[in-house]
Amino acid sequence: QLVYPHDFRLTEKEKTSICYLSFPDSYSGGLGDTQFSFRLRQAGGPRSSPFQDDGRYNREAPLTLQREAAHYFGYVYFRQVKDSSMRRGYFQKSLVLVSRLPYVNLFQCLLQLIAPEYFDKLEPCLEAVCNEIDQWPPPVPGQTLNLPVMGVVIQVRIPSRVDKPGSSPVKQCNQENLLPAPLVLPSVHELDLFRCFQPVLIHIQMLWELMLLGEPMVVMAPSPSMSSEMVLALTSCLAPLRYCCDFRPYFTIHDSEFKEYTTRTQAPPNIVVGVTNPFFIKTLQHWPHILRVGELRMSGDLPKQVKVKKLAKLKTLDTKPGIYTSYKTFLHKDKTLIKRLLKGIQRKRPSEVQSALLRRHLLELTQSFIIPLEHYMASLMPLQRAITPWKNPPQIRPFCQEDFMKSLEHAGPQLTCVLKGDWLGLYRRFFKSPNFDGWFRQRHREMTQKLEALHLEAICEADIVAWMKDKSEVEIVDLVLKLREKLVRARCQHLPVKEETLQRVSLYIDTIIGSLPEDLQAVLHH
Repeated sequence: QLVYPHDFRLTEKEKTSICYLSFPDSYSGGLGDTQFSFRLRQAGGPRSSPFQDDGRYNREAPLTLQREAAHYFGYVYFRQVKDSSMRRGYFQKSLVLVSRLPYVNLFQCLLQLIAPEYFDKLEPCLEAVCNEIDQWPPPVPGQTLNLPVMGVVIQVRIPSRVDKPGSSPVKQCNQENLLPAPLVLPSVHELDLFRCFQPVLIHIQMLWELMLLGEPMVVMAPSPSMSSEMVLALTSCLAPLRYCCDFRPYFTIHDSEFKEYTTRTQAPPNIVVGVTNPFFIKTLQHWPHILRVGELRMSGDLPKQVKVKKLAKLKTLDTKPGIYTSYKTFLHKDKTLIKRLLKGIQRKRPSEVQSALLRRHLLELTQSFIIPLEHYMASLMPLQRAITPWKNPPQIRPFCQEDFMKSLEHAGPQLTCVLKGDWLGLYRRFFKSPNFDGWFRQRHREMTQKLEALHLEAICEADIVAWMKDKSEVEIVDLVLKLREKLVRARCQHLPVKEETLQRVSLYIDTIIGSLPEDLQAVLHH
């Protein structure tokens, strides 16, 4: 019905998709308000972002919180109430916030404030809210922001790449006597993992492996809020490793990718998709891993745990909750974690404490897996003494899987993780996954930039006048052009180089040009 700000350009295809994704697509008798989220592939070519950002945010934010380039997130607040004046006897409306940032907590909290007002006062309310949001500062990683909206100040800290993984968020102290007292959000994005994973706690190991390997997976849930929370919880359980596959927290049969995902002529794509329509049981039967969750049931004090079942049992529309897969885990279950969580339930330990336990366990598991890879990757970097000013920097040596496997004997995950199992098999399978590819490219890019930076520093330390003594004009001009190109690249790619180093290289260039004949100087100055 309406889009704010008015100048935000969406294609017709995107508008249609957003409309379908903003309503529950299977009948849930629930009345009242529900919140959920979705992720949508951008249609049409790249569009410039309304934010003046030179890429600084993505360089400084954790990899898992980078601004998306080709997808939008949609955060939905849906209201359904009986209303006899309506043709269907119900008032049904959704307010949706669209962003490229995965700040699920911040945006859902914002919607809780705005949506009830909007359903009451309509457009003028949105106009007032947008005027306030326009004044918000940009999200700078590492900063604590105070965000005023509708008489409330939301206070959040934007995580930064230099935060220590697993450290608790810095206690926010710059209250500056804010009145009214701010609404402090402990995290912009972290879900209550314990609540999300309640029916599958005993299978957390298996789910972590499936995510690590980028396996295709369907989450079938009774409602969009359950499906979207489960998918977001699954994709977040690899942090600080980035989940590099596609994921759809909520997906409907009207989606433009429906045909692509349900075709049986090719293997299912590497994606986690959350659905609620029972029709998907038929169309996605050929997928290798299907997690069916029901409404949460308790058996005594404990949440009822789903069982692992054979895929062949997935026949009927009223399929029982379970993990339908023939996957065999590489690592053994961590019984101590499960015992600690169960003890916490019996002692009525708060959910956020349980979530912190769970998050720490997953973090340690991911780090045990990734640290040997990081060590091996670092060993491929050329020695610093091999970097000389007048030659191109040496290449990073190629990643050899067999060499890496040999290195595990004395520096493998067994040093930091008590879990036994077939770690080698897990690595072999990981090498075939998009997550390895994404991790490797990112590391390789960082190392190449580091080499470039070291090379620039080596040039600064060199005696340029001595080098020029026996060189021809052609060689000297060639050096000027190469140095210029390096300088431009260092600035464009924001290489990790000190500003003074760049200024010295710039001075070098001027010195060299100054030593050349005037006609050449004129050409080079142009």
